[in-house]
Amino acid sequence: MPRIAGVDIPENKNIDIALTYIYGIGRSVAHKILESAQIENHLKAKDLSEVQANALRKIIEEKVTVEGALRQQVREDIKRLKEIRSYRGVRHERRLPVRGQQTRTNGRSVRGNVRKTAAGTSAKKSQPTPT
Repeated sequence: MPRIAGVDIPENKNIDIALTYIYGIGRSVAHKILESAQIENHLKAKDLSEVQANALRKIIEEKVTVEGALRQQVREDIKRLKEIRSYRGVRHERRLPVRGQQTRTNGRSVRGNVRKTAAGTSAKKSQPTPT
């Protein structure tokens, strides 16, 4: 398994897909990296030569922010939004959707799986009738 940017990428996948296993690299960035390294997209990760793997490592280290550094940057950005009390920062603090999604009916995974029952549908215990 080739190890790039501290991540073991799967051997049996095409290299353009295998690079997306690295946090911070999506399909379009993977294609740009492969283009600059002059490696074909359809090549399997296990078929990479050592020279090609080193070229990929070098390009990713120099040009792309990935893994720990990117996670730290995102964490700092969210912290800054919270500190300046922006709307997005407040939404992050309250653990609510940040990007404008509606929350009245959707967003259950974020707000908790609490559902209201329809009026009168809850089963009531029957009282014995006095005789």
